Amino acid sequence: MSRTPLDVVSLSELPVRRLDVVETTGSTNADLLARHTAGEDICGAVLLAEHQSAGRGRNGRSWSAPPRSQIALSIGVDASGVAPEGWGWLPLLTGVALVDAVRATTGIEAGVKWPNDILVVTGKLAGILAEVAAPDPVIVVGLGLNVTLTPEEAPDPRATSLQMLGAEMLDRDVLAEAILSELGSRIEKWQAAQGPDAALIEDYRRRSSTLGSQVRAIMPGDREIIGVAVDIDSMGRLSIDTGSEVATVSAGDITHLRPAD
Repeated sequence: MSRTPLDVVSLSELPVRRLDVVETTGSTNADLLARHTAGEDICGAVLLAEHQSAGRGRNGRSWSAPPRSQIALSIGVDASGVAPEGWGWLPLLTGVALVDAVRATTGIEAGVKWPNDILVVTGKLAGILAEVAAPDPVIVVGLGLNVTLTPEEAPDPRATSLQMLGAEMLDRDVLAEAILSELGSRIEKWQAAQGPDAALIEDYRRRSSTLGSQVRAIMPGDREIIGVAVDIDSMGRLSIDTGSEVATVSAGDITHLRPAD
């Protein structure tokens, strides 16, 4: 299988403040956070890695894939003009941007699973992780998109990739350019509106694979909520109708049980 390196020259022409590509690292999110701790301005900085040996998901879960089989990138975002109540929308808008970029370049229709996965049917195509560079209002958003990952290489049987889905366009340069273009536009609008505007919320609802589904939410402390996911609020929280109440979930593991009747 041919897995060519990213074209640093063409990617460097993208309208971002700074873009770096490294051959291998533990985690692009951790690297950007470390650069911030060292005093560097990482707002608008993009870091891509050909290989992540210690990629991270929610709740500290690890993720690894063969070199050049993914797009693994992180970007530093200035959140100083957005109230903390609106920060939860940053990973959600990243999901919208990723879904749109995949559809525009490959024709594959994906959906956003709340809060941080990109699914095609039940297969996980990509994951998103946002971390605050406390105490400053700077957020690092990382994503990993499976491009040429094979079933034998997948670290999780639920994983899928563009190649496994039959995509003919597997050029990671084209994909990275589309992702950064869509993401940059979404971030700019989020910053200008000082949070999510009505258009973003509606765009998310249309691309959500969670809304309208019967779900199980495992909350901190192993508390369980089962019901139909009915809405996303202005803080990016998920509303679940249990039949006796509408519960608001700000964090938790979500399992899709079945589409709502």
